[in-house]
Amino acid sequence: MAAPPHISEDPTLLARSYTSAPRVPPPWTPGRSGELDGPQPWGPRLGNPGPDTGYALTLVGRCVDNLTLGAGEHREDVVSGLAALAAKRAASYGRAPVRHDLDVAVTIWGFASTAIDPELAELRRTTFEGVGDPHHYEARRALVDMVPESALRQTPDAVVQAHAADWRSLFVAGRV
Repeated sequence: MAAPPHISEDPTLLARSYTSAPRVPPPWTPGRSGELDGPQPWGPRLGNPGPDTGYALTLVGRCVDNLTLGAGEHREDVVSGLAALAAKRAASYGRAPVRHDLDVAVTIWGFASTAIDPELAELRRTTFEGVGDPHHYEARRALVDMVPESALRQTPDAVVQAHAADWRSLFVAGRV
C-alpha cells in the first residue's frame, strides 16, 4: 500500500516483505485427562454420546411436577432416569434433546398416566431406585439399556399406541 505523500521514506531502505516464523510449532496431541486419543469408544455400558445431552435435565425439570409418581418413587431418581433415556433417544438421531425425546421416555415408563399396570409400577419403582445419586451410574445405565433403540426411535404417537397395546413391547425382552 502506498504511503501518504506527507510521510518521508528513506529511498535506500528495501521494501518490507513477508518472512515466515523462525520455527514451526509441533502438532497438537492429546495430553490432558478426558481427551480421546482416537475415535469415541463404543461398547457395553459406555452410553450414547450426543451433543448437549445435559439439556435433557432442563427439559425434565420443566415438567417433573406434572408427572405421576408412585409410592416409593423419588423426584431426583425420576429426573435422572428420564433425562438419561431422553438423551439416549436424542443421541440416536445425532442431535441435542428436545421435548419429544422426553415425551417418549415419560410414555414408555408410564409417568404420564395415573392408572398404570401394577407390574409396570413395581418395575418402575425398583428400576428408578437410587439412579439420582451420581454414584449409581451402573443403575442408570441399566435403566437406559432396558429400552432398545428401536422403541426409542418410534414417533411419540406410535409409542403411546404401543404402550397402550402392551407396554412390555417397549422393553428389551428378558429384562422385564
